[in-house]
Amino acid sequence: MKHQETAQEIIKAVGGTNNINSVYHCVTRLRFDLKNNDKVDNNSLKKLDKVMGTNISGDQFQVIIGNDVSKVFDAMVKEHPAIQQSSENKEPKAEKNKNVILKIFETIAGVFAPMLPAITAAGMLKGLLALFVSLGWMSAGTDTYRILSAIGDGVFHYLPLLIAVSAARKFGSNPFVAIALGTALMYPDMSTLLSSGESVAFIGIPVTAVSYASSVIPILLAVWLMSYVEKWVDRVIPAALKLLLVPLITLLVMVPVTLIAIGPLGTFVGNGLSGGINWLLNEGGLIAGIVLGGAMALIIMTGMHYALVPIILSNIATLGFDKFLPLTYISNMGQAGATLGVFFRAKDKKLKTVALSTSFTALMGVTEPAMYGVNMKYKKPFAAAMIGSAVGGGFALAFGAKAYVLAGNGGLPGLPSLIGQTFWYSLIGMILAFVVGAIMSTVFGIKEEEGDAEALAQFSPGASSAPAAAPSNENAATVNVDDMGAPTPTSNAAAVAPMTGKAIPLKEVNDPTFGDELMGKGVAFVPSVGELVSPVTGTVMNVFKTKHAIVVRSDNGMELLIHVGINTVKLRGQYFESHVATGTRVQAGDKLLSFELDQIAKEYDITTAMVVTNTADYQEIQPVKLGEITMGEEVLKAQI
Repeated sequence: MKHQETAQEIIKAVGGTNNINSVYHCVTRLRFDLKNNDKVDNNSLKKLDKVMGTNISGDQFQVIIGNDVSKVFDAMVKEHPAIQQSSENKEPKAEKNKNVILKIFETIAGVFAPMLPAITAAGMLKGLLALFVSLGWMSAGTDTYRILSAIGDGVFHYLPLLIAVSAARKFGSNPFVAIALGTALMYPDMSTLLSSGESVAFIGIPVTAVSYASSVIPILLAVWLMSYVEKWVDRVIPAALKLLLVPLITLLVMVPVTLIAIGPLGTFVGNGLSGGINWLLNEGGLIAGIVLGGAMALIIMTGMHYALVPIILSNIATLGFDKFLPLTYISNMGQAGATLGVFFRAKDKKLKTVALSTSFTALMGVTEPAMYGVNMKYKKPFAAAMIGSAVGGGFALAFGAKAYVLAGNGGLPGLPSLIGQTFWYSLIGMILAFVVGAIMSTVFGIKEEEGDAEALAQFSPGASSAPAAAPSNENAATVNVDDMGAPTPTSNAAAVAPMTGKAIPLKEVNDPTFGDELMGKGVAFVPSVGELVSPVTGTVMNVFKTKHAIVVRSDNGMELLIHVGINTVKLRGQYFESHVATGTRVQAGDKLLSFELDQIAKEYDITTAMVVTNTADYQEIQPVKLGEITMGEEVLKAQI
């Protein structure tokens, strides 16, 4: 699918342009600020070839694209340029009481994410130059080196100008006026005046000497305040004079205010934050490395790492290095190693293929497919990744590992950013994270049948979860059994609807475990009555302890898992009542479970999946009726 078509489908799936306040992208994700997240059609998104998955961080809805995210984003804003930035005229979210800390994180992310291509390109070039010099391929004194250095260093020297543009877009002010504010602060004569050592005053008010080159916080605060000043001036100035007076008055107010108050305040805040974090990284050593390394995946998932971007940039610009960045590399290696462990332990060929490929992409610095598609899905690998990252992070900080440029890729392609005196410590930390993550993931293993939570792990498809009671019905059908005592299907089979409501295709279930038929083929229901009956005559093989799911095996060998609702395992049995036990003989239509439909529907999707877990024993399994249905009507057929 072309990027433009993908962009249109994504916009449609998130509720259309009317549901979008703003959108921007980072290295791998589209990050939407939506008016109503409930309008998102996740099923449609997951069907798109370019979409690897979705995630919600705070109120931000994220669509994980991967390496093509910038192309999809460009296609999106080309057709709908207004969605790229927030506007005061757009309808606010229904949820107004957003956590203040989350607001700050999202604001910082919104400012710095669009700048990353320029910053990372410059950072990568600086890393490569350091590599070339260390290998003797280039001399630091040549004209070629100086020209290439200007490309890398220029971005960081004039960083306030980049921030001014991006912040102006984020805060809804004029980006060119914001640049004018930044250039005034960085004008050579201004820099000379502030660095002269003499006292400086503006109309008698003292001006604190601050260097604005490579600074981050002062210009960010200045443009934020400027957005309010500019809007206020725009409201009071007559329309005929706006073009001339609004930018003039805005600059005449903001440049002195920034020099007198905001610049010193921003510098104080920036130095305080970076000083505190750097103290932790410098003095915390092994313990800080273990804690931060282990928690890095969680920090990245919540977007909190964006709050540290200003500090990272400030460290690199002023100190020449940063100690936080190596931990992001190490965390990526932990995810890659854990996914490789899944490859070693998995039996399903498709899962092995997915695990191996996503492990490789994580090594290359794109961890979303590994993290969301494998490790978090099976839980234990995610824990293994965190353990590996903790070990690697502890080693790296114990030996003071540093990154010397911001390369923008936390995988093997970004290694040039680590080249310097501590390169080998960083590299060993990455190797430790990868190896330990792989070992722990292999040791922990996975339950390939895991679905919405630990409850599905109680049942292994195609095998009995508990010994079946001896048949008590004299007229029960005679069946063959395999070596495990499980009936082997000997004929075609059929099942009736276990509930009254609406029968729908299984692919419409909003849970990939069922919707992607990972547990087997079948059919789903949207119940209108809180009662579940047996779809076949046979034996109850498992009643889950949380009562939300049950397994029944028919006398002719068809095994059916019936799962009431999505994520209802979290109710831990509340609102459910079981009328049978493991081993009970049942006739088709006998009551199995009853549940409080209205209460459950307030919290969870009540869609119920019925899957044939021994699908491999049949050549074809098809629903025979969809739409409105009454319990007891034939709904599913399986053919040998």
